[in-house]
Amino acid sequence: MLSTFIVILIIYSITILWLSYGFTKIVAYEFSGLTPINKFTIVVPFRNEADNLPLLLDSFSKLNYPNDLFEVILVDDESEELFAVSGLQFSIRIIKNNRASNSPKKDAITTAMQLVKSDWIITTDADCVVPENWLLTLDNYIQNHNVSMIAGAVTYDCKNTFLHHFQQLDLASLQGATIGSFGIGKGFMCNGANLAYTKSLFEQLNGFSGNDTIASGDDVFLLQKAIARFPDRVHYVKSKNNIVTTKPLDNWKPLFHQRVRWASKTTSYQSTFGKALGLIVFAGNLCWVLCFGFVIIGLLTLKTILFIFIVKFFIDSSLLYKANRFLTNNKIHYLLLSSLLYPFFSIAVALYSLVGKYEWKGRHFSK
Repeated sequence: MLSTFIVILIIYSITILWLSYGFTKIVAYEFSGLTPINKFTIVVPFRNEADNLPLLLDSFSKLNYPNDLFEVILVDDESEELFAVSGLQFSIRIIKNNRASNSPKKDAITTAMQLVKSDWIITTDADCVVPENWLLTLDNYIQNHNVSMIAGAVTYDCKNTFLHHFQQLDLASLQGATIGSFGIGKGFMCNGANLAYTKSLFEQLNGFSGNDTIASGDDVFLLQKAIARFPDRVHYVKSKNNIVTTKPLDNWKPLFHQRVRWASKTTSYQSTFGKALGLIVFAGNLCWVLCFGFVIIGLLTLKTILFIFIVKFFIDSSLLYKANRFLTNNKIHYLLLSSLLYPFFSIAVALYSLVGKYEWKGRHFSK
């Protein structure tokens, strides 16, 4: 039994260190001062976001980018309250979502796509805020590279609570794995709150066809289809000027359902590496949970579980510190406590996601 745990720990450690190495391989990018030439359409699906949308739109109004080179399409997914906009200097319109599948967000993007006239589409979420050089960074990168899809980073605006910092560390691990996977040439994951791609690519991939029965995954499945068809044209932009900020959740129950929503699509990944990584991470966390239980019933010594925890803690920290330093200027908080609790949370999410049912935005979903 102990030898099995050691083997799992070795495989897990090598994998995380490989991702950590990949993270350093992605060179930080700064916009190069080129005159903006690309026109973008920003697509924002929303449902009951009257409190958050004004903040997002205000960040759009502060963009260091010509107003005539971007437009915003807000796609209302059956909100219970009316939302209207006025007094903005850039082009914006609100349209109704045309539901045609099991995924409201995929439907929203597909609905908006019928109205898009620009070459480039960017998706983000209603509870986000974008940095002023967001579009300028993307534009300059596009001018310097032959690219059809660009993934970018997302971070949290945290208050000083354990729940918020727990989410930040969780997101840092996901962002670290995302960047690291691109660095080793195995990109498989992205975040739809900061994803840009050409309309022609979307059409060549036939949109979300093939996974539109899955409620989530508008970002990941599209990226994996793009990498399978055009691997050299899918890039990750590692730039502090391109980091989108979103809000952490304030309650454990919606956090659990959010993570179940994210995890439920893993078994449908097209990426073999993505599936393998998910299995390795699951095994590494399960190893810790089982060891903890075996110590309680006397099958393992406290010294053994302490050794396993120390190794896992330092291996995880190698990636977490890199990712957190990139994502935010804030120091890591509650790292030790989060490291103790996260495997239990992660295993619960993974097992529950196999059921495929969760609640989000007042709706119940299944795979």
